[in-house]
Amino acid sequence: MRIALLAHVRHPIAPPFMGGMESHTWHLARGLTARGHDVTLFASGDSDAAGELWPVLPQSYHGDYLPGEPELNAWLDARFAKAAETLLGGGFDIVHNNSLHRYPPRLARQHRLPCVTSLHIPPFEALHRAVLGSAAPWSRFTVTSARQIESWWGDAPPPEAAVVHNGIDTDLWPFGPAGDGSAVWAGRITPNKGAHLAVRAAALAGMPLALFGAVENRGYFNAEIAPFLQGDIRYGGHLSGPELAREFGRASVLMFTPLWDEPFGLTAIEAMCCGLPVAAIDMGAAREVIGPAGRFAEAPEPQALADAAQAALSIPRRAARDRVLECFALDRMIAGYERQYALAIEGLAQTAAPVAFAAWDLCVLPERDRIAAAS
Repeated sequence: MRIALLAHVRHPIAPPFMGGMESHTWHLARGLTARGHDVTLFASGDSDAAGELWPVLPQSYHGDYLPGEPELNAWLDARFAKAAETLLGGGFDIVHNNSLHRYPPRLARQHRLPCVTSLHIPPFEALHRAVLGSAAPWSRFTVTSARQIESWWGDAPPPEAAVVHNGIDTDLWPFGPAGDGSAVWAGRITPNKGAHLAVRAAALAGMPLALFGAVENRGYFNAEIAPFLQGDIRYGGHLSGPELAREFGRASVLMFTPLWDEPFGLTAIEAMCCGLPVAAIDMGAAREVIGPAGRFAEAPEPQALADAAQAALSIPRRAARDRVLECFALDRMIAGYERQYALAIEGLAQTAAPVAFAAWDLCVLPERDRIAAAS
């Protein structure tokens, strides 16, 4: 199949990854290519594509704008409108939309463009409106967990919505047979990722802790993390995948601390693949993903997390890896997406075509979104 894979453009789709969405898209492009598909990545120009790259922006915009700024919104709208023209005339068999922009699902619905939109975050207003109005037999949606089905559609999801769990290349996260008694935390360092709970829990438990990841919120880091960086608690920087895998493999427990409606938790399965049991805050899909490979804090507070970390040490390391091999391998994820691609293409073929729009135009958007795009 000729596949157009749309990414978001806040960060480059390139290692070392800023977060789970960048890693997911990068590995998806390579996994699809390895299975014989022709993939064009629509992303920022500083991304690392497995095949052809169509630059939505010359480079990613993180650090240049704050999300939601009117100037940024107008720029993104113009560039995604341009990308939409290419999608309509590009001869693609399927569009896989990971962009988090509201145009692609509407484009698919209105122009009968076979599309699978993957939703990696809880709903926000503009995208939620687009999603609720865009389901069709050829315009399908995936979420990364059953918890996110509920977040997006409540108790009445459309038949075009499905769960496809994230997957990882398990060869890149080798098993470590024994830990050294320490804890590890990894992710973007920003308040809703909860690293401040990890450092406080480690101090209470007397457990060495290493933190890894990009500092997204410097003020938060300086106020909530830096004062604890002494003795056995350290910050090790933003690592490449192989470097992080080595750190996971030598530790004894992962502290996983989402303070939001966590859609999945890619870091958790990467660590589990290396043999780490997980001490987790029970928010979003954490329990669905981690399952018996973790212990869960009774409350989102340091002592409860410290207790969960001590309890998690009794979980066999092999059990953590086996859960990933069974449920979250990359091939399993890609096969799930290929099934959704086939359903979207079949849905188009089986549905009578109404009179189509002549071309993509912002005038087909609801009035509120036309105003936002023009501002």
